[in-house]
Amino acid sequence: MRPRALVRRFPLVSYFVLAYAVSAVALAVLGPPSLAPGGRRNLASLAMFPVMVVVVGLVGVALTGVVEGRRGLRELGSRWRWRVGLRWYAAAVLIPPAAILLVLTVLRLLLSPAFAPGFDLFGIAAGAVAGFCEEWGWTGFAYPRMAVRLGPLGGAVVLGVLWGIWHLPVVDSLGAASPHGPAWPEFFLAFVALVAGLRVLIAWVYTSTGSVLLAQVMHASSTGFLVILSAERVSPYQESAWYALDAAVLWMVVALVVLGGGLRRASAVERRPVEA
Repeated sequence: MRPRALVRRFPLVSYFVLAYAVSAVALAVLGPPSLAPGGRRNLASLAMFPVMVVVVGLVGVALTGVVEGRRGLRELGSRWRWRVGLRWYAAAVLIPPAAILLVLTVLRLLLSPAFAPGFDLFGIAAGAVAGFCEEWGWTGFAYPRMAVRLGPLGGAVVLGVLWGIWHLPVVDSLGAASPHGPAWPEFFLAFVALVAGLRVLIAWVYTSTGSVLLAQVMHASSTGFLVILSAERVSPYQESAWYALDAAVLWMVVALVVLGGGLRRASAVERRPVEA
């Protein structure tokens, strides 16, 4: 079977093979995380992470063209909708930093001033690049197909876990306490739980509005504020703990969304046959 025909027959499998191939290349370049204490941040990850986020978005756009042609590309562009109502912009922008500030404030008051939020404006650039680029792949291509197969909620949960694992090569360079050394497993699990919860909320704003732009905004807000507000004086284990608590808060919001009727129907999910 020719590659083009193979992609058309198995679009989801093709997407994840290519997305994880990029992740595998990054892991080969950066090497596995060290569990030894001490060490320095791997500066090469500052170059590899933008490559990963740009490529995974380009893969989504390219596969849309291969599978559906120009019609599909026009339809994908039509989902970059900005007229969706201010309440959805508020949800997309404010939920991630609100969860972060809640967790860090409580930990600062109850445990240690080391949990005081920081202020790093580099997060604006990091959030904008990650949010704008990645969501053409995760939301624009993968999620609608997964939602048709697994349902809006199930598709979001599975995609969220896969998305978190995709970050493995660079996750040890995220956060203010990196590298995490012996705390890396705890930090990685907390990170995956956090982004999986975020992915469900991104799916919620997307299925409610049909807007890839809103998915990009929420992703950018989360990534950006994780950098901007990240507590700068915490230890690796403390950082793992506050990421885990932030994940718990996001999953509580998910529970409220689901109980309130969100993500029960894929009203804005594309009308495509499921091909995996």
